[in-house]
Amino acid sequence: MKDADISRRWLAAMRRGDFESAWQQTDRIEIPRRRAQRSADFRRQPHHLVWNGKPLRGKDVLIKCDHGLGDSIQFLRYCPLVKQLARSVHVEVQPALLDLVDGMEGIDHLHNAWSTRAEPWRGIEVECMELAYVFRHALRTLPNTVPYLPAERLLKLRPPLGIEWPKQPKVGLVWASSDWNRERSLSPGDFAPLKVVRDVAFFSFQQGRPASEMESFSFPVIPISSLTKNIADAAVGLLSMDLLITVDCMMAHLAGALARPAWVLLKHEADWRWMEQRDDSPWYPTLRLFRQPRDGDWKTPVSQIASLLKELGI
Repeated sequence: MKDADISRRWLAAMRRGDFESAWQQTDRIEIPRRRAQRSADFRRQPHHLVWNGKPLRGKDVLIKCDHGLGDSIQFLRYCPLVKQLARSVHVEVQPALLDLVDGMEGIDHLHNAWSTRAEPWRGIEVECMELAYVFRHALRTLPNTVPYLPAERLLKLRPPLGIEWPKQPKVGLVWASSDWNRERSLSPGDFAPLKVVRDVAFFSFQQGRPASEMESFSFPVIPISSLTKNIADAAVGLLSMDLLITVDCMMAHLAGALARPAWVLLKHEADWRWMEQRDDSPWYPTLRLFRQPRDGDWKTPVSQIASLLKELGI
């Protein structure tokens, strides 16, 4: 069976929440790959994982974060579980996450993933997104206790944002994901149904080029983007929010990992981690999902959010 066929089967299984079948598909690539890599002419391909299949128990384990920031935040939840098995746990994260992750349970040594190691690693290596596969977790056994990021430590070490918070309920907004998948993003105009919501203070956490679109909103939004460029500062800001409304991006994972309430707007064919036909997330108990009923239809989920905001008085 070709790797592309295996990937399609894996994706379909993950979207169904049938993790057991997904791991069987991964085995079709990984077990033969582990045998092949013993040969001198083996060359790692993009679909190959990092873990060599050896048990973690009693070993020095290096958890690498080689994907996106949201991916790292989602799967670093496994550090305490790895620590229960390993002799020591080393974690390499992107520089942007160092301040956020520092002090997290289960990490013995935290490293900058962009720095060159002085010596080759001689223990077990595993990429963080492999860890659900390593533990062979099923939907019912996913580790979803939150928060798992050191929220209390952040509040003690990070300076306050210097904002005089209003008395009304505070709702954060993120409307644009990264440019590599623009179908996940909205425009400020797509949020027009929210203008009927009263007695709520909206705050923009949006970063990057879309942050300049603030003036296009049809209702008042308070910009705090300049105060939350550092992800640890964004985490501190989230801890002051009553709710975050966000697209599928790093901020959704940050809110979930901090156990903050967040409503996530998803495109019609959403990423596998959000599965299908669910309005909740088994990964993050405090998240609620709002899906496009058809490609390009943001009006429906945003209108649902507006109605709920009015009904709940958030």
